[in-house]
Amino acid sequence: MATQSPFSLVSDAITQFATQTRPPAWVVDETLNRVVLFLNHVISREPEAQNRLARQKGRCIQLQWQDKLIQLTPTPAGMFERVNGQRTDLKLTLTDASPFDMAAAVLKGEKPGVHVEGDVQLAAEVNWLIDHVRWDVTEDLSYWLGDAAAHTLVGMGKQAVQAIQQFARKAAS
Repeated sequence: MATQSPFSLVSDAITQFATQTRPPAWVVDETLNRVVLFLNHVISREPEAQNRLARQKGRCIQLQWQDKLIQLTPTPAGMFERVNGQRTDLKLTLTDASPFDMAAAVLKGEKPGVHVEGDVQLAAEVNWLIDHVRWDVTEDLSYWLGDAAAHTLVGMGKQAVQAIQQFARKAAS
């Protein structure tokens, strides 16, 4: 009998938890609302992103992973608004079954697997956002903690991410 590595066991456990656990509907709803608020916060720091989104106002983007989905539409202000039951102009389906695999890909600087269906121009704008818009963690932390503490905390975070990346590379090989 072949034994699994600890990395595989953890990945399988996380995947099983994510696919079989059903939180209450209100938890899912509020979490999605917070995700939209966070996206809008990040986009608000990038005028070009707002301009690109404003040009796509009223179009519907559906993000899906397994049976979980969210529909977003760009507003005239260049932000995202959560909608339900609209005709989808662009459907983005995450193809990785494991949230652990998706997180590992992101930590390696790669994009997770995505199947794209729908409007090519809208897909190009979303791809531009993914490639060019970044959360400036240091700026947000410095607002609350001051510049020195924010830079120290972000530096520690980067070291932790590098350690996790090294661990993921070793575990994969």
